[in-house]
Amino acid sequence: MAGTISRIRLENFMCHSSLHIELGEHVNFITGQNGSGKSAILTALCIAFGCRAKNTQRAATIKDFIKTGCSYAAISVDINNQGEDSFKPDVYGNLIKLERRITESSSSTILKDQHGRKVANRKDDLNEIIEHFNIDVENPCVIMSQDKSREFLHSGNDKDKFKFFFKATLLQQVNELLETIRDQLNNADSVVQELEKSIKPVMRELDELREKIKNMEHIEEIAHDIDNLKKKLAWSWVYEVDQQIEEQTVRLQKLKERIPACQERIDRNTVVIDDLKKELTEKEELVRSLGDKTHEVNNMKKSMEDNIAEVVKLKIELEAEHERGTRTLEKMNGRLKQMQAQLRDFQMQHMQFTQAEASQIEEDMQNIQRDIDYLDSNVTRLREEEKEFSEELSGIQKSISDIAKEIAESDKRILQLKSHMDGLQQRQSNTVTAFGGQKVLKLLQLIESNHGRFKSPPIGPIGAHLQLASESWSVAVDCACGGLLDAFIVSCHKDLQVLRECAGRVYYNNLRIIVYDFTRQRLIIPDGSLPTTEHPTVLSVIQSENHTVLNVLVDQGHAERQVLVRDYEVGKSVAFDHRMRNIKEVYTSDGFRMFSRGSVQTILPPNKRPRPERWCSSPAEKIAELKNEADDIQRTISEKNAQRRKLVNDRSNLEQKIANLKRKREPEERHLMNKKVQLEDAKRATAENNRHAAVDTTELEEDIKEEKNNIEQKELSLQKTNVKLSAALREVNDRRMAFKTFMDSVNEERLHFSSANDELDLVKRKIDAAQQEKTHYEGVMTTKVLPDIKTAEAEYADLQQRRQEYFKKASIICSESDMEALSHVAGSTPEQLSAKINRLKQRFDQESRRYAESIDDLRALHDKKERKILRKQQLYAGFRVKLNSCQKALDLRWKKFQRNAGLLKRQLTWLFNEHLGKKGISGFINVDYKSKVLSVELTMPQDASRDTVRDTRGLSGGERSFSTLCFTLALHGMTEAPFRAMDEFDVFMDAVSRKISLDTLVDFAVAHGSQWVFITPHDISMVKPGDRVKKQQMAAPRG
Repeated sequence: MAGTISRIRLENFMCHSSLHIELGEHVNFITGQNGSGKSAILTALCIAFGCRAKNTQRAATIKDFIKTGCSYAAISVDINNQGEDSFKPDVYGNLIKLERRITESSSSTILKDQHGRKVANRKDDLNEIIEHFNIDVENPCVIMSQDKSREFLHSGNDKDKFKFFFKATLLQQVNELLETIRDQLNNADSVVQELEKSIKPVMRELDELREKIKNMEHIEEIAHDIDNLKKKLAWSWVYEVDQQIEEQTVRLQKLKERIPACQERIDRNTVVIDDLKKELTEKEELVRSLGDKTHEVNNMKKSMEDNIAEVVKLKIELEAEHERGTRTLEKMNGRLKQMQAQLRDFQMQHMQFTQAEASQIEEDMQNIQRDIDYLDSNVTRLREEEKEFSEELSGIQKSISDIAKEIAESDKRILQLKSHMDGLQQRQSNTVTAFGGQKVLKLLQLIESNHGRFKSPPIGPIGAHLQLASESWSVAVDCACGGLLDAFIVSCHKDLQVLRECAGRVYYNNLRIIVYDFTRQRLIIPDGSLPTTEHPTVLSVIQSENHTVLNVLVDQGHAERQVLVRDYEVGKSVAFDHRMRNIKEVYTSDGFRMFSRGSVQTILPPNKRPRPERWCSSPAEKIAELKNEADDIQRTISEKNAQRRKLVNDRSNLEQKIANLKRKREPEERHLMNKKVQLEDAKRATAENNRHAAVDTTELEEDIKEEKNNIEQKELSLQKTNVKLSAALREVNDRRMAFKTFMDSVNEERLHFSSANDELDLVKRKIDAAQQEKTHYEGVMTTKVLPDIKTAEAEYADLQQRRQEYFKKASIICSESDMEALSHVAGSTPEQLSAKINRLKQRFDQESRRYAESIDDLRALHDKKERKILRKQQLYAGFRVKLNSCQKALDLRWKKFQRNAGLLKRQLTWLFNEHLGKKGISGFINVDYKSKVLSVELTMPQDASRDTVRDTRGLSGGERSFSTLCFTLALHGMTEAPFRAMDEFDVFMDAVSRKISLDTLVDFAVAHGSQWVFITPHDISMVKPGDRVKKQQMAAPRG
């Protein structure tokens, strides 16, 4: 591990002339008698890593560490530099050698690489290594010397414990640094305040001087302004009319520009209508041709299915014939073998059997028959029992399968109910979430904050602006309108872009936005355009206060042509049987969708994953109802699981019984067969013995020859049947492949037919929209554009005549070229100029006799003082900005410091309890940062009253030592360092406490993973040896 110590060498340091210590990577114990120089090792580590002599509490100056009688002292520390946390491995390699040499007059530090080559000798290089590996030798949790151990571990004072905690967690260092910065900022703020106050008297003098100059300049300007205002007044009448003429010209131009725009819209819609009518004719012809082709395709499909059935029937007959032939051939071969065996037996038995043997065979046959009868009864009984158990097992397996299916369906239903309840809970907090979830809330908030960017506020989501006449139609309306309920409506393309930008900012990327004219009145649908049925439509069961929402549902969703019915059969009757006009689609109350396009009738089932009811009036009741249903289903699942477990146990028992019966039956059957074979052999032997001495086998040989001829003929016939069967199989496969190819093309034709129907409906909608737009612009041209142009032209002629009259009068007072030198003429009305002239005359009379000083002298004095004050203000403002930035940064760091201090306090208690819990003790550490005390409270497991011990001095020595050790290990768990060292940590412990403490320390050190060095003068033989524990004994001190 990078940063751990592998070797320490001391020369002429304190009591050591030469010392060489090798340290393991994990746990190291260094023992020895008092005075053997154990503590000098930790002191050498502190000095090597830059600690001051006074901070070690072992010497006043660095030269005091030189051994008496020697001129120098040397410390060499080898630091491992391997792994991911290595420091400049390309420079130092796998090992960093730190050497510090101390003389009477100076000390030096040298850093070397793994080969002993010098790399650096500056203190900054050493500090860089210390910061990289987080080595703080002054932290008592990194190196705890004898003095720190006595001061912190063995002291019962709460203030000493607080100091230990405050210093070990580096909070003391951060606190002192922040307090120092705060004092410096307060001093700097006082200085800047004094500087800012010093310029206030001069500022008041400057303001008085500026006021004098302004008043003197103002008198001169008044007279000049009066003359200019008289000229401006004369021409202001002309300029006012000019402005009106310009505005009228712009207005007239805009009105004239509307003529070609309206005409272009009218012509464009005329062309679009003509093109769409041609396209409509083509689409209607295509739909008719596709309908005819569908009828032909159905006939071809039936014909191909009949052909396939015919070929399959032939194949089945050939397979049956082939199987019969195969069985016949096997029987014939069996008879042939039997006759050949019989021939051999005849020949052998003729030579062997005698009369005595025949009588013995008869007796054996009787014994064998008795055995056969007994075995046959046993086998029959076992088979009947096995059959009964098998039938019972089959029933149990079927029941288990049925229960498993029911449980799977119930689990699926519970997931649907939970999803449904989640949606209703969201809607309970805000009904808008039913139409887009949490994203739509964020979008509405963003629309509200950007309302100034919209020409008209967007309307949406559409579903939030609707109410149902009856909740029973909620599923049907949801299926009919679909994603349209989540859409937003805007009035123009610019608002669409702004809304799309807002949706992107809240990651609502698939938002549907509809552009619609908000000023359009509520659409009135003629009775002839409505479905001729008594069933309601989507438009008749929804209500909205916003007529634009209803218009969009009609234009975009055809809500007036979507019929709603109560059940499935009624829906089929309305959609397919009656063929009513103006019906686009039929929806049932449970979500079925039905429609016909030409001769094709389509029924689509409800969505497998239904959405929560969006228009539920009482979500809380619905949630409770769904929860009760889920609980009932869960109880049913539990009951079914119990039944299944019982059935599984029964099945296992039956399988075991069947296996036992089978093991008993099979030996009995084999024994029975053997007995039957013996009986047959005995019968054949008896028959042969009764024959004549000479046996004639000629007839049997003829039978064998005839049977062989029959077998050859049967094999030839079977080969022919096999050839026919192969041909039939190929024919079946070919026809099925042709049928599959044909059905693929049929499916493509059906999709094409459905697409053509949709395209036909789209063309009709486009024609209606283009016709409405054309009619709209023709009305605008006739009723608004042309009359407005005539009125504007008459007003323009009247303004031109008035301008000529005003120009003649103004030219008598002064020429227009003189007025061009004056500014701000066109911005004032004649009435304003007249009032201003009167006010200036009155003020000129009042101010003309007040001042007698020279204005040039006052201006020079003012400029000099102003430059001086400006330089100081800029300088002091810069000081103030920097101070404010520093103060903000300090306040932020102080808040972080306080938060981290609180977190460290809770972490200390958690870790303290974790270590105490190993002995069944619980405790609490209370850190009071204000009083700077740290108290420990313990609750002992053997205390029946469970009273808390607030003073650890009331504990036994072992309990107090263990609690102090747990406190120390908790602090160690909160700090990070590559190595840690503790000196005489067990000096005041008894043998039992030392054993518990050592075991706890070793377990913690091994689990912690960093390097540990424990120094103690006591015996450590009770420490368990291991590959991660290294023990070393210091030599006894010399007398």
